[in-house]
Amino acid sequence: MKRPAWLLCSTALALTLLMSCESSRSAGEAANSTPTNILGQSIEKNGIRLIPFDDSPKFPEAQLRLSTPAAGATAPSGPVAFDYQISNFELTKMSGGRHMTDMANSMKGQHIHNIVDNEPYTAHYETKFSKPLADGSHVVLSFLSRSYHESLKHRSAYDLRVVNVGSTAAAAPAIDLTKPHLFYSRPKDNYSGADSKRVMLDFYLVNTVLEPGGNNVRASINGTEFILDKWLPYQMEGLPAGENTIKLELIDANGKLLPGPFNSVTRTFTITP
Repeated sequence: MKRPAWLLCSTALALTLLMSCESSRSAGEAANSTPTNILGQSIEKNGIRLIPFDDSPKFPEAQLRLSTPAAGATAPSGPVAFDYQISNFELTKMSGGRHMTDMANSMKGQHIHNIVDNEPYTAHYETKFSKPLADGSHVVLSFLSRSYHESLKHRSAYDLRVVNVGSTAAAAPAIDLTKPHLFYSRPKDNYSGADSKRVMLDFYLVNTVLEPGGNNVRASINGTEFILDKWLPYQMEGLPAGENTIKLELIDANGKLLPGPFNSVTRTFTITP
């Protein structure tokens, strides 16, 4: 049966209006959405807010391998030469994504975090460099980092080993690398201007996972405790101006600190609005 022209026009108009309303609703929802991809609830105490996120650009095929120093070898005293092999990940490239602009970002791009004995990391934008290490045995963690210093957390993206230096190197390492370990990464140094609004908390775990009812990380920020049950980066908001203190502890289901030389670490950083 043939429909009148006026009925066809009315139907078309109604569909157009409906699509317009849906489009406007979606745009409004996007405009009012939280600026991060929240997993579960954000945590807020004493004016400090922690927001987990996992929407950074993914590099699942990225691989890092430390060729030098070789495992078990002893390097001569003085600066130690490091040589990495990297695949499916480009150093000095900007990582992209929303977090590159809403948190502190290195203008030099993606890089390697090199952490010795859980001291503050050094960032490296080339696969070969030298770094002074005192004589003795050192625990060295290396991992790939996005340009805004968020670590890549899959197994092939990091290397953990003991590096012996000089004649006083211990015959056997004083650490069991098969046990659970926590390493501190960010925040670090000073954050000013726009970078001080959202500061990333990021740490590195080896041989453990975080989960409700299992191992957790207890983060004490200026004395306020947060229990983290997901291994993710967290944006911190509401930090006061001046010096801030973070203490990270790897704990079991009963809140007891897990044994390990680095599973409790305290750092300070500065906020300059």
